Amino acid sequence: MIRTRFTEEFGVEHPIVQGGMQWVSRAPLVAAVANAGGLGFLGALTQPTPDDLRAEIARCRELTDKPFGVNLTILPAIDPPPYAEYRQAIIDSGVPVVEIAGANPVEHLEHFHAHGIKGIHKCTSVRHAVKAERLGVDAVSIDGFECAGHPGEDDVPGLVLIPAAADALSIPVIASGGFGDARGLVAALALGADGINMGTRFMATVESEIHQKVKDRLVEADERDTQLIFRQLRNTARVADNAVSREVVKCLADGAAFGEVRELVAGARGVRVYETGDLDHGIWSAGMVQGLIHSIPTCAELIGQIVREAVEIVEGRLAAMTAPSAVAAS
Repeated sequence: MIRTRFTEEFGVEHPIVQGGMQWVSRAPLVAAVANAGGLGFLGALTQPTPDDLRAEIARCRELTDKPFGVNLTILPAIDPPPYAEYRQAIIDSGVPVVEIAGANPVEHLEHFHAHGIKGIHKCTSVRHAVKAERLGVDAVSIDGFECAGHPGEDDVPGLVLIPAAADALSIPVIASGGFGDARGLVAALALGADGINMGTRFMATVESEIHQKVKDRLVEADERDTQLIFRQLRNTARVADNAVSREVVKCLADGAAFGEVRELVAGARGVRVYETGDLDHGIWSAGMVQGLIHSIPTCAELIGQIVREAVEIVEGRLAAMTAPSAVAAS
């Protein structure tokens, strides 16, 4: 058992979070994480409408009586979704915690707090994390450069970003980006974090409803098999290496405008990858941690192994290094 400020304040058994992932974070996965003692997040915008989100929250409650949350990602869009209506669906459903990503969370945070809902804000820099704390978030998920999705524009890896954030903040810090096993959990705790957030690793689990070919690709791939797209647009995203992501990188490097790659990166194409297993149909997210993924376990097996091995590392290997005999030998 590993207890941290995060487990105490958010009422979960283990300091392991399954972050919200578009098209991936659905009820079976989230409920499996919750039942295994972690904190899972449904993806609000995976659901076509706020009423669909209400139904998905209800479906998750049928599968678990443990705490779980909802991710609400707020990004610029030509036709933005009805964020206020999704927010109200979360409030009406009595979800205890929300993971807010993207834009400034203040507009939504005040509504969630008014109904006793805790807010975790995803950040990619210390300065943004400090601002989020001033705005009143209850915890910060700090994303290092290794992460899937949007790593920000500073290119700071977790080894530096996590302790820098822990030094600057007084609220719990969840380390994100590059985590997938017990070694990562122990390292994050040593760096000052209160838990870890895993996305890509949870994609490759039995309860993840994405196509088996995608899961198999995550096992086969190594840490080099990602691409950074939209660098020229200062909206960098780390995605799986495939024919489409390589074409997007080339087009933008050659001076193309976003409109010239819009169809290639359309979300409708990306979701088809997860549904059909056609790995080159569109853009899909994957982090560098895929180099550490060698199996497709259940969520209970994965979380249990991470916690068990983390305790063994702390009480065994690390403890032996500080034992009197080890010190004398050195």
